[in-house]
Amino acid sequence: MRFPKAVPLITATTIASSSCFLARAFTSNSFASTRVVGGVSASALPKVSNKSFLAAREYSKSTALPMIFDKIFGGGGGGFNAKIDYTAIPFPAPQLVEMALEGNAGEVIEKNGKQLKLATFAGGCFWGLELFYQRIPGVEYTAVGYTQGPETEPTYDQVCAGATKHTEAVIVLYDPNECTYETLLDAFFDRVNPLTVNGQGNDYGPQYRTGVYYHSKEQQELAEDRFAKEQEKYTARKIASECKKALPFWPAEKHHQHYLEKGGRFSSPQSADKGCTDTIRCYG
Repeated sequence: MRFPKAVPLITATTIASSSCFLARAFTSNSFASTRVVGGVSASALPKVSNKSFLAAREYSKSTALPMIFDKIFGGGGGGFNAKIDYTAIPFPAPQLVEMALEGNAGEVIEKNGKQLKLATFAGGCFWGLELFYQRIPGVEYTAVGYTQGPETEPTYDQVCAGATKHTEAVIVLYDPNECTYETLLDAFFDRVNPLTVNGQGNDYGPQYRTGVYYHSKEQQELAEDRFAKEQEKYTARKIASECKKALPFWPAEKHHQHYLEKGGRFSSPQSADKGCTDTIRCYG
């Protein structure tokens, strides 16, 4: 969890501890609630086929944590539950949100006559991982956001508080004629320490857990085979990174998108040129 510099250390520690405690205390079936999207009850939304590649039952689970955290940390005024304006975020955000609202992670998005495949990766803070993938030839678009959690339309504050079970992630839209899924897996294991539990670098917590989230049967086979080969390198320890089916991907707030390319915290833009090998400064 990151806090503004103005927040005293003891306050930040107290909030973080309280967040973790509440996340454990209130995440149970007894606190489940019916989700309403756009004023429509979840029961009235289109049904997802049992044959769907996605685990619809996993996606439909919900918790009461956002409301609880808003009451405690947001003053009850709705700040903690403030919505993201997805219409202000460029492509592919609108398409990703449309699929997510249907409970779908997607497999392909068409753009300018190209069939671009989707791939999702989590590697700690999403800023540096996105720039890493931006630099790969054949990667046409990227977006940062939140995935692998049951809540709809999660925000940065909610995810950082542990209220939604999502992890920070990067979704990649790539041209399979120019870039293979194996290349994207290479990038993941080049960038991520798969042995670290719930974090990377200086960022720790379940919202920073790492993983490869496949969008198709083909990706599943390639990812599972790669994980098996990587595990052979670590005879004494088990890989902590997840290898699971992709759940709906919710884009993060606009200012998080291409964050390091735009300058990061210190207004010092970093190159997203294809093939660039400059060291990535994770926070700008």
